[in-house]
Amino acid sequence: MRKAIIAVLLCLAGTLLNIAISRLSFLAGIPLYMDTILTITVTLTSGLLCGAVCGALTNIFYHTLWGYGWEGYLFVICNIATALITWLCIRIFPRELNLYANPVMLAYSKSKSGLFGNIMDKVVVLIIFSFTLCLVMSFLGGFIAAVIIALDASYKMSGSGIAALFSTTMFTGDTPVIIAEIASRIPVNIVDRLISVFAGYGIALALRKTNLPLR
Repeated sequence: MRKAIIAVLLCLAGTLLNIAISRLSFLAGIPLYMDTILTITVTLTSGLLCGAVCGALTNIFYHTLWGYGWEGYLFVICNIATALITWLCIRIFPRELNLYANPVMLAYSKSKSGLFGNIMDKVVVLIIFSFTLCLVMSFLGGFIAAVIIALDASYKMSGSGIAALFSTTMFTGDTPVIIAEIASRIPVNIVDRLISVFAGYGIALALRKTNLPLR
């Protein structure tokens, strides 16, 4: 029961922090999304379901508070997908990303690779994780944006979204919308996902050092 309560509180706290970080980045004029850091943290510490809930609530609350129209709610898929990719990476790289792996396995891996080798292994995996998220989020975000534009051409004309600048400067009017929307998100997502993954993992490590029964 205590674990369930903590998981709920962590989801809510993660949602609020995601919104706060994203909003502060927007107000500061930083051209990044910055809305999935805590989605990654919650998934790493509490599992796929909690991470997906945190991600979904982030988008729902954000677009309800700062209403960008019905289009904004469709991007909830991206934040949920972030939790799913995080969960899959934990399963693929259990030694590097599973914060609650078998202590015997963790001790064995450290003894085999040494401290420096263990750190480098984590860094490499986190970079792979970041670029995987970059590609998946760029594709999903671009696909969703293309669908919205097909339904409402004014969305494109309004220049909505952080990637709008890249979309208008990198491509001509003859470029298929879906290609322009996906490709224009890649430069933004490269930086955004690197920051999000390393920050999310760092916060998860800090939470692991507490006495909270997260798993």
